[in-house]
Amino acid sequence: MNQTEQITENPLGTEPVRGMMLKFAIPSIIGMLVAALYNIVDQLFIGNYVGELGNGATNIAFPFTTACLSLSLLFGIGGASCFNLSMGREEYDKAPYFIGNALGMLVKCGLVITLITELFLTPLLNFFGASENILPYAQEYVRVTAIGFPFLMLTTGGGHLVRADGSPRMAMICNITGAIINTCLDALFVIVFGWGMFGAALATIIGQIVSAIIVIRYCMHYKTVKLEAKHFKTSVSYIMQIAAVGMGSFFNQVAMMVVQILLNNQLKKYGSQSPYGEDIPLAVAGIVMKVAQIFFSVVIGIAQGTQPIESFNYGARKYDRVREAYKLAIIYSGIISLIAFALFQLVPRGILNLFGRDNSELYYEFGISYFRVFLFFICLNFIQPITSTFFTSIGKAFKGAILSLTRQIIFLIPLMLILPLSMGIDGILYAGPISDSLAIIANVTMAIVEFKLMKKLEKSRA
Repeated sequence: MNQTEQITENPLGTEPVRGMMLKFAIPSIIGMLVAALYNIVDQLFIGNYVGELGNGATNIAFPFTTACLSLSLLFGIGGASCFNLSMGREEYDKAPYFIGNALGMLVKCGLVITLITELFLTPLLNFFGASENILPYAQEYVRVTAIGFPFLMLTTGGGHLVRADGSPRMAMICNITGAIINTCLDALFVIVFGWGMFGAALATIIGQIVSAIIVIRYCMHYKTVKLEAKHFKTSVSYIMQIAAVGMGSFFNQVAMMVVQILLNNQLKKYGSQSPYGEDIPLAVAGIVMKVAQIFFSVVIGIAQGTQPIESFNYGARKYDRVREAYKLAIIYSGIISLIAFALFQLVPRGILNLFGRDNSELYYEFGISYFRVFLFFICLNFIQPITSTFFTSIGKAFKGAILSLTRQIIFLIPLMLILPLSMGIDGILYAGPISDSLAIIANVTMAIVEFKLMKKLEKSRA
């Protein structure tokens, strides 16, 4: 059987959707969870062995990670979607250029972010909302983690490219290996050697380097197509196509970064005017948002599990399989969301205790309110990432980008600026559920319209 015949019988277009989705989604979920654990593990060790200011520092440092993730998804998901769409359309000569150009851009962008971070570290940390007490801890942490940015991007973005080749387990292994190394070295460097913030940061980049090496090794033996040197030659045309498709996921992460920066500054400003002070809100916000990231990692993992199925079958005009993949993603994510809602409403104090016990009742008072109020609509938040990824997967990047911006930029930022004017720091908390409800309405509406259009396409071909 020749290569063309093998590709035409791609299981993405023939095997049961539920089975294919589980095949791709489970490794993707594990990979996303492991990626989230890079930050969670650091925060656990730092919270218990450095303290509240260390927790605040990792929160201030998080926009750097988010910036790396945004570009990783731009070229990782964009490259993977373009590759699968091309394969579905039987454009076999064109497809490998998307993989080569995506990998090249991941490395180049990572080096640029590292350089910018090292040159302008202190001004950037101040801009991100660092208080006077937290700044030294953040400086020590980020100076080291910045070295690992190219490896972080290659691991995160490259994992999507590996998954697009039909190897979700290998994408999972890339992330798991680095996370295990990070966890073991965190215990050694922070607890045994007592290296504090420096030790946690060093453990992180060593894990990222190992994961990146695994990605590189895999891409040297790509299965579906043969990657040659010519495929890695920078092409503006291919990069623009990748960026166009990946912009939905990119903007989603950029929006998270913008919100994080504004949130830190608002918490610092209104915290100083409240009984909590500057440092407690910053430390709590870092914990709550990273715990919430675990939930979002599962949902995004499910969304990523549908990406190859939706892309290939939309390109092959098998719209019934596209709809089924989306429906299953909604059902599975809804179950996870209800579990997260129950945990955040019932045991927020227990979750806070995992990151170090604090004798201040004000710390727990604010932390419990943050979980219960800001994340109240987490039971429905899954709709936004599932739907924006769906539009990206079918090549409608503009719609995916708009939906990525709904909750974070279009609704949350204005509310975070307006509500505290009359409600103080509580206004920041209530901005969360209000923006969530508005974003849910927007996403559901656009999804319904799109599926109606898909029905018309089916009828026109009948």
